[in-house]
Amino acid sequence: MHEKRKYMAEKRKNNNGKSMAARIFGNWIVRNLLLTAVIAGVLIAAAMIFLNIYTRHDKELQVPDFYGMTVEEATALAASGHIRVEVADSIYVSGMERGAIYRQVPKAGSSVKKNRRILLTINATQPKTVTMPDLIGFSMRQARAELSSKGLETGQLIYKEDIATNNVLGQRYRGRDIKPGTRIQSGSSIDLVLGLNPSDNETYVPDIIGTNGKNAVELIQESSLNISKIIYAPDVKDRSDSTKAIVYKQIPSPSEYPLEMGTGIIIYLTTDRSLLPAPGENGNGADSLSVHDGIISETSEENL
Repeated sequence: MHEKRKYMAEKRKNNNGKSMAARIFGNWIVRNLLLTAVIAGVLIAAAMIFLNIYTRHDKELQVPDFYGMTVEEATALAASGHIRVEVADSIYVSGMERGAIYRQVPKAGSSVKKNRRILLTINATQPKTVTMPDLIGFSMRQARAELSSKGLETGQLIYKEDIATNNVLGQRYRGRDIKPGTRIQSGSSIDLVLGLNPSDNETYVPDIIGTNGKNAVELIQESSLNISKIIYAPDVKDRSDSTKAIVYKQIPSPSEYPLEMGTGIIIYLTTDRSLLPAPGENGNGADSLSVHDGIISETSEENL
């Protein structure tokens, strides 16, 4: 009898537990709350997976170098890299192939999102004239941007002592001062006379190995330095080759030591990528190329 009562008590206890669970999960409010929690968890997990996929899908792409290409060539290259190109302007550059791409925004090597539009400036078929802007009082960076917007090029950076470093003190064309409003040919180079404070007169040499000649010049000028000489390897035989040539050597090489602003940099250009220095080398070897009466020959650096 005692065992029977014990058995019945255990059975009632189990039934009470089951009935309690049934009452809890049988309640529509509880069921809806649990269902909502499950759905929310699934949605959060799905969102995390989607964001992860989207982030990888929308990763940044590197802008190719379109300089010297035709618009058709640039369009094909852009499509293969999942970006777009559009001709936004034209300037006349003497000696450059007509219709060839002269400038691009953003620059080659910039990081952009998929389907980004790259604006191109091509070489016009006929020269055109533009109005010389007034650059006096501009910073060097502002002046270069203004010249570029007018279809003009930055020439030499001429420094003279002044209280404000890189403040534009004068503007010159072919060695003479040029007044604002003067009509000149698009693509002309304008030399900038810049201030140089003795306490703020140093800069660093950028690493331009592997960049094309035009971008190399821009990087050097952005660093408040000048191009003193451009030397082409024997494989660069004509204008077409020169637009595609890349820097394989520079003097001085990039370093952690500063130079005075306005210092001249020598760059060496080639279309042969095998001439590029191996990783870890600085592109400032013992031998170099020099030019004598238009003839390119091998020499040592001391003969430059």
